This record gives sequence, C-alpha cells and structure tokens, in this order.
Amino acid sequence: MKQILTLLGLLCIFFSCKAPEARRPVNSSSGSFINESINRNKELTAREEAKIQKIINKDSINNYISSDGGFWYSYMKKDTISSTTPKYGDIVSFNYDLKDLNGNIIYKQEELDTITYTIDKEELFFGLREGLKLMKEGEVVTFLFPSYQAYGYYGDNNKIGTNIPLISKVTLNKIIKQSTKEN
Repeated sequence: MKQILTLLGLLCIFFSCKAPEARRPVNSSSGSFINESINRNKELTAREEAKIQKIINKDSINNYISSDGGFWYSYMKKDTISSTTPKYGDIVSFNYDLKDLNGNIIYKQEELDTITYTIDKEELFFGLREGLKLMKEGEVVTFLFPSYQAYGYYGDNNKIGTNIPLISKVTLNKIIKQSTKEN
C-alpha cells in the first residue's frame, strides 16, 4: 500500500509539473494611434510653416533667417560690432510682445514688463529660449515661432490656446556674463 501511494505521489508530481506557458496579449495593437498622431502633427506643422512663409514672402522690407531650431527671425536693430551673445548661465534682461500670425496682439510688451532670465536655467518657451541665444545686447529681433516652438498643444492656460504659432518682437536690454567659459 505504501508503495502504491508513493508511486501515485511521484506520478502526480511528474505530470503536474510542466513548463510555464507564455501569456498571450488580450488585444493586439498595430500602433495606429501613434501613426495617426504623427500624421496629424506633420500636417499641422506644414500648415503653420506655409502661413509663416506667406508672412515672410509679403514682408519685402525685412530679411528673415531660418534657424536651426525651426523658427525664423529678422533683425530690426542689429549690432555689427559686438560678438557677445548669452551662454548657459548668463543673466539677460529683455522685453517682448506676442502676437498671432494675423498680427493680433496677445500680450503687449508693457503687460509682460521687463523679464530677467538665466539662460537655460529657468522656464521659458523653447523658441524664445533659443532665440535669446542668437541676440546681442541692444538688438531688436522679430521671431516667427511655429506652435511647437512656442506653447504647443497646451497653450499658456491664459490667452494662448492650443497650437498657436506666434510672432514676437524681442529687445535684449542687457547681458550679465556668468559663464566662465565660452560654450
């Protein structure tokens, strides 16, 4: 009897222990949401850039430069003597305004007051942060920012809505060098 119980126990252990089976996903997704999102963003960017190109083409007075960062700018007042631009950690003082591509004022320069900003150490929308690095003290520059360079999908939770490209006239008043080396 003891031998039969032992044999039954060994048979139970032998047949009950099998290799674990891999779990199958409940749903299979093809990534279509991501692909649709990519296509929507490409179309949005193309529409915004076409509007910006229209503005540039209509403006026969100013010469616009395409930046590596994906925005355009034109000097209203340019410093041809100095070569000093702000670097990481430098403190700048500047004024700016914001308009939509139709020229409607969103924020007046007086409304925003003078801004003191430490380069790349504080919050500022991406396009303006990069644009300030191109400027020299005393320069006045007009920037054309597609929405992804400005406030993007979220806006500013105040006056700037979703996916609004912006025009900004920026005056760089002062650069206070804090960096110890040129980057």
